[in-house]
Amino acid sequence: MAELNETPIRVGLLGAGTVGSQTARLIVEQKDELSARIGRPIELTGVACLDPKETEKFPWIDQSIVTTDTMSVATNSDIVIELIGGTTVARKFVLAAIESGASVVTANKALLAKYGPEIYAAAEAKGVDIYFEAAVGGAIPFLRPLRESLVGDKVTSMLGIVNGTTNYILDEMTTKGLQFDDVLKDAQAKGYAEADPTGDIEGYDAANKAAIMATLGFHTSVTIDDVSVEGITKITADDIAAATAEGKVIKLLAVVENSEAGVSARVYPALIPESHPLASVHGSFNAVFVKAEAADDLMFYGRGAGGAPTASAVVGDVVTEARHIAAGCTGPSIPLYKNLKKAPIEASRAAFAVRFLIHDKPGVLAAIAAEFAKNGVSINGVNQDLKPTMTDPGYDGEIQQLRLVTHLTDEVTLRQTVEAVQQLDFVTGEPSILRVLD
Repeated sequence: MAELNETPIRVGLLGAGTVGSQTARLIVEQKDELSARIGRPIELTGVACLDPKETEKFPWIDQSIVTTDTMSVATNSDIVIELIGGTTVARKFVLAAIESGASVVTANKALLAKYGPEIYAAAEAKGVDIYFEAAVGGAIPFLRPLRESLVGDKVTSMLGIVNGTTNYILDEMTTKGLQFDDVLKDAQAKGYAEADPTGDIEGYDAANKAAIMATLGFHTSVTIDDVSVEGITKITADDIAAATAEGKVIKLLAVVENSEAGVSARVYPALIPESHPLASVHGSFNAVFVKAEAADDLMFYGRGAGGAPTASAVVGDVVTEARHIAAGCTGPSIPLYKNLKKAPIEASRAAFAVRFLIHDKPGVLAAIAAEFAKNGVSINGVNQDLKPTMTDPGYDGEIQQLRLVTHLTDEVTLRQTVEAVQQLDFVTGEPSILRVLD
């Protein structure tokens, strides 16, 4: 029998915030269990943070290994866990860790969405690994199945709810009939939303994840600059009520597709039927629906945020990499061997639900329908029974909501049509445009 290597695998942690502190706890408290699963001792040997005093509230962190010298931890470890966040400083430390011969585990979706291909290539060139399960879907085991289990198949599309904050907000608006601003304040009070929630509610967080999903799923480089983004700040209680009346719910989706037109990655709020599996994803939970040629439909579901759930995914990656080190090998690389073209926005076709606020007088519906016909957009359904919550200061009559659902059309033509309708003197306020997922 080969003699076991009793030299501990050194783990360096960069960042000791919500996720970082929980990651440290799992490594320290489960040290013996993890070592047994790895086949070699594992030890947290360094924790780098801006303010070491902040770590004193975590009794499981040995204060003797806490430092402000992040570069020292990054370059003197076997495995470096990057939980700093952001792109500039994090990129510097991750590349330095790789250059020193360390493998990297990160949850930094913004970093990977912007510099992923560069980092993957650097790791492969140095013969080390890069793992990032927690970057998409929190605790959900999704990226590794996408990266390894489905590598023998052809993934054609993925759509999912990958941001817990926006899902919580839309869920509360649906179940309680509240306005967006009120739910956002409640989410911030409960800790579900950041003090500056822009990254979540404008869709940027989900867009970072969409770039990672498309890159891994389609084996081609897709960065944040390739992602079309639309958030949920324009969703109103009227939109929610209209969706409910039609047996639908509104969800912010990350959608990536590989079609004849090319690769597309988009984030947008959409109407989905209550019967769709994603419609039952509530609160801060996440879910991703994957379609592959042989495996067909797959769904991954679980907690998409939170310190402990996200730390679970991080430590899972640490154990995976520690096993590779113990065995004297590396894991599979991330082969970006395809140079697929990016699909133009004109190639995106969908049915749309468009809501206008209109003056209630004869001829309005006919005039709007004429504009749609002029632009070649076919109308599938009309609803004018909904009562809006707005008024038009320059109009004494009644304000009505007119909701039109189109047949399949491209997004550019649809938006040009909506702009033309807005120029009509009996149309007021901001229109609502939502894609309809069949």
